[in-house]
Order: sequence, then structure tokens, then C-alpha cells
Amino acid sequence: MKLDSDNCIGCELCPPYCPVNAIHMKNDVAVIDDDECVECGVCFRSRVCPVDVFEEVVAPWPRAVRQVMSNPLIENPDTRIPGRGTEEVKTNEVTGRIKPGFVGMGLEMGRPGTGTRFTDVQKMTQGLAEVGVNFEPQNPVTLWMTDKKTGKIRDDILNEKSLSAIVEVSFPIDRLKAVLKKIDEVAQQIDTVFSITTCVKVLPDGSLPTDKIFQELGITPYPGSKNNIGIGRPRFNFEEGT
Repeated sequence: MKLDSDNCIGCELCPPYCPVNAIHMKNDVAVIDDDECVECGVCFRSRVCPVDVFEEVVAPWPRAVRQVMSNPLIENPDTRIPGRGTEEVKTNEVTGRIKPGFVGMGLEMGRPGTGTRFTDVQKMTQGLAEVGVNFEPQNPVTLWMTDKKTGKIRDDILNEKSLSAIVEVSFPIDRLKAVLKKIDEVAQQIDTVFSITTCVKVLPDGSLPTDKIFQELGITPYPGSKNNIGIGRPRFNFEEGT
């Protein structure tokens, strides 16, 4: 983002609109902290400025990472999906990515108000790699790894920041305890927040095969479903595996 401070009238309307508090007043004019700005474009799209001092620009690499992961209108060039570049497991009834006996997990690191650095994202990917998860191929975080066996992310984007970044993995259900234990360990080492979504095939009796495991660990899940059904496309036949 660019901000023309020379034409700023000091109305102080814009700072509250920034989801990562990157806009502040200095010498009675608004300025942007470039290191904290995630290029989400909220200040520009909100049209809050009465004299239009904000300009949305195409960020060069590696800063472009901030734009594609924070601006919901920007399409990820690798996955061709806007809004953090992934559909997650919401389309599993069409794709069949997460089959019976497996858990699909999405860890959304950072949220509006705090954001996340890719240094912290890497701590999570490296921790998960240690317990033998599979990283989802069509996910920008995975595509920016230099070594999927170790969860290493390319060095040039490690200090970049975004509103959030979603790490997607899958693994057999019997590894769920080990994965959650590792996530708890990593949580003590990172300077951001994250939420966890799990996806499993519902059993014939309507229960989830992860229910007992969560209960044993003293975790209270909040069941819910968000499905984006592919109109005109057949649902995945899990029984036949096709």
C-alpha cells in the first residue's frame, strides 16, 4: 500500500480500519508501518479517507506473498484460488481428498488483529513434519516449501507477514493424538494465534471417529459443517474410491 502523507488532512479516520494496526499518526498525518502492513487493501477499499490518499499497488516478490494471502480479492497465482489460496477440505464431498480412516486438518495461523509471520508458520510445518503428516499439495504454504519432509519454507518469505496462512495436512486417525501433542508443543514457541479444523468421514451411526480421541484428551470439539458442493459435479463415491 502507498499513502500520500503530503495530502493527508489528519482526520484520523483511517487507523481503526487497519486489521493489523499498521496505520498510525505521526506529526498529525497518517503513515503506514511497512513492516507491519500485510497488503490486505482494507484501508483502500473501505474508502474511509475523504481525500483518497491510499493507493493499492502490485507488490513485488517476496512482498507479494502478503497480498495473495491477505487480500481476498487477489487470486493465488499457483493454486488459482483467491482468499489465502486454498479451498481447504470444504469440497471434500467432491474431491475425496480425505478418505475413511484419515483426518484432514487445517491450521489457520493468524487472524485479523494479529496476523502471522512465516517464521511462525514454519515452526508449525516443521513440527508437523516431525510426526509424519502429509502436506496438502494444492496449498500455497505447501508450494512454498523447499523440503516437504522437514516442513522447511523458502528463506525469502520467512519474514513476510499476512493476515493468516492455512497449513493443511492429512494423516491416519491413529496419529491424531501425536499430531495434537506436537501442535501443543509448537504453540508455546510461536507469537501468534491459530485455530484448528478437522475433517473426517462420518460413521454410519452419525458419529465421528475422532470423538473418542478428543474426549480422551479432554478436548471439546465444536462440530459443524461447511460444504461447497460442486454444482453439476458428482459427489465422490468413498465406498468405491472413485
